[in-house]
Amino acid sequence: MDDLLLTLPIVQPQVPAPAKPRKPDWLRVKLPVGPEYAAVRRLVDEHKLHTICESGNCPNMGECWGAGTATFMILGNVCTRSCSFCAVATGRPTEYDTDEPRRVAEAIQLMKVKHAVITSVNRDELKDRGASIWNETVVRIKQLSPETTIETLIPDVKANWEALDVMIAGGQEVVSHNIETVGSLYRLVRPQAKYDRSLEQIRRTKAAGKRTKSGIMLGLGETKDEMYRAMDDLVAHGLDILTLGQYLQPTKRHLEVAEFIHPELFAHYREEGLARGLKYVESGPLVRSSYHAERHVNVPI
Repeated sequence: MDDLLLTLPIVQPQVPAPAKPRKPDWLRVKLPVGPEYAAVRRLVDEHKLHTICESGNCPNMGECWGAGTATFMILGNVCTRSCSFCAVATGRPTEYDTDEPRRVAEAIQLMKVKHAVITSVNRDELKDRGASIWNETVVRIKQLSPETTIETLIPDVKANWEALDVMIAGGQEVVSHNIETVGSLYRLVRPQAKYDRSLEQIRRTKAAGKRTKSGIMLGLGETKDEMYRAMDDLVAHGLDILTLGQYLQPTKRHLEVAEFIHPELFAHYREEGLARGLKYVESGPLVRSSYHAERHVNVPI
């Protein structure tokens, strides 16, 4: 009997996998509907334009498009980066449309937009990072719609500071560059970017006399102390405006959400940011870079 017992396999206890955090009620949004939304949808399609609202699966698309506004994405719909949080397609871009600035400017004029936000994919394969298209787009918008204010949400230029100078010289009122997360998570979240390089880009933008803006996603595993440090770093490099929002996993192939941040903590970070020297902080679970962007134009430089 003892010999029989010795030959029985040892059964290891099954340890259940940790449960994924469930999406809380405060992150639920309405589906985009209504005539205003349909009108923007039609203009975007007719002019063959890209919007980050669609490419980035933005939860505020219904609200913003319903108000007759949208954030346009220039330089194509394929990015040379492979950030682990982003829903935009990654690959080798083939699109380089020199007529795009005209089409974007005409669409904004037709939409009668009071404040336009322009962003783009990363185009690392281009010597000037797409700076000439950036500049011409802003200039043409101002020519057709001189009363329209503009925010440009520009990518990391990989220390091509000449390209940065061209990107921000078109006459836009706000220049935004998102650092996206805290320094310790860069290798995981933005493997082809550098935390210090993005801070330097913000510093140079401020030195050029621009109103500066950046954004951070929460819920990727950052700590409170790391958030405080990031805000201090941004203030030290001349940042005026900061947006804070909840990271949402766009597909199963992207980073999982580590934590759903409670609205009370977002409110706390807003107060902390202002106390640490930021001039304006937009903070909430559904906040994205261009959310309430029209309010940021009035922030003093």
